[in-house]
Amino acid sequence: MNNILLVEDEPDILNIFSEQLTRWGYNPIVADNGEKGIAKYQESPIDLVITDIKMPSLDGTTLLKRIKEIDRDAVVIMVTGYPSIDSAVLCMKDGAFDYLVKPINIDELKIKIEKGLEKKQLLKTISLWKGVNWSLIVSIPIWLILGIILAKIL
Repeated sequence: MNNILLVEDEPDILNIFSEQLTRWGYNPIVADNGEKGIAKYQESPIDLVITDIKMPSLDGTTLLKRIKEIDRDAVVIMVTGYPSIDSAVLCMKDGAFDYLVKPINIDELKIKIEKGLEKKQLLKTISLWKGVNWSLIVSIPIWLILGIILAKIL
């Protein structure tokens, strides 16, 4: 079950999103502001983040930057009721996976979540294969040296 962090300052929207994510089989982890969102991100393994942009104290764009400092591969979907081209460009430049405008089409949200989770899984797979490649690169000289030593002994 994937953990999805929801950061939203409007309680009604937070509850609706949380209930819908549960129906889809995800585990919603909720925070009603950016500071709590950062704390929850650090204390639990999070597969995807959905955050509102306009929130008091710590807004969504600052939250995005902080999460990306913690995990550059984090998948973050930004949500806003006050869309603008500038905010969309800024969010995407800062590493957001996607940008949605309220009121949110629930089917579109589901598709964005599925694609975001696919991206997260691909990044994990790529990271694993990079580790395997480095292991092979490091181990080849060791095996060559052992082969030479064994050839001289025998």
